[in-house]
Amino acid sequence: MKTVAMALFPDFLLLDMAGPLEVFSIANRYLPAADHYQILTIGTEPGPLRASNGVVVQADLLLGQAHAAYDLLLVPGGPGAYNECHPALLPWLQEAAPRARRFGSICTGAFVLGHAGLLDHHRVTTHWHYTERLIKAFPKAIVETDRIYLQDGRLITSGGVTAGIDLALSIVAQDHGKQVAVDVAKVLLVVMKRQGGQAQFSPMTAAVAPQETAITRVQQHVLDHLDQPFSIESMATLAGMSARHFARLFAKEVQMTPMAFLQGARIDRARQLLEATDLPLKTVAFHAGFGSVRHMRFLFSEKLGLNPTQYRQQFS
Repeated sequence: MKTVAMALFPDFLLLDMAGPLEVFSIANRYLPAADHYQILTIGTEPGPLRASNGVVVQADLLLGQAHAAYDLLLVPGGPGAYNECHPALLPWLQEAAPRARRFGSICTGAFVLGHAGLLDHHRVTTHWHYTERLIKAFPKAIVETDRIYLQDGRLITSGGVTAGIDLALSIVAQDHGKQVAVDVAKVLLVVMKRQGGQAQFSPMTAAVAPQETAITRVQQHVLDHLDQPFSIESMATLAGMSARHFARLFAKEVQMTPMAFLQGARIDRARQLLEATDLPLKTVAFHAGFGSVRHMRFLFSEKLGLNPTQYRQQFS
């Protein structure tokens, strides 16, 4: 029997707990009793713990009672993971994680592991909205921004919320074979392997900064005229700068090159049109400034892992 333990703290995200644990619970239906998963929740403080959606959960054990070497030790995300520091949980994780066969996080639970020093020099991921924050908070971690889940040795981390189900299914497949995991996925009405990564959910470009500068004026002009051709030289002319100075200043302010911004803006505009309209792909490509459906299809496949038709089917 394998033990799966989930450490809980106030303001955790309920689905980060319930989704993965449901995978292991359903897997037990397909496994002989000797191979069942034993599911435990471990609380950071006595009494019921309130999740971020208001639901109250009573943990099975407190930190001081949890000394076993678990087969899988997980930490959920939620506001309590990225906005709070749990002084009792961190030293407990530092002792418990090395004893566990595997350990990891769901969504923003990566921040808790990071504060415990467990992400350093490991390849990890988290919810797309928080990857930049994770990179800044834990510069020794190797953060991959487009992964649904990611395993690096004994450490396994996942993207946002429902990606915890993907993570759990991968564990079941490792433990008991792919067919059991497929059976569980069918019960949950999810796929075993998603098309594309987290990039399909996150915008390619951030919103234009509210303060007006020469760079933000160019950004806004580009966004307002995406159906027109642009080059670094033409954008530099709009800013009244040399191309070299403009490119350097743009990269400093926006944290990406002018052409990367342009490409991301075109992809984002195409995605908006694919989601909200029934326009033909040729018209979408024109309004987004791609020039051709072929070019749009190439960039979608390269950046998002699925083509425009697949994107429309999935998100519209």
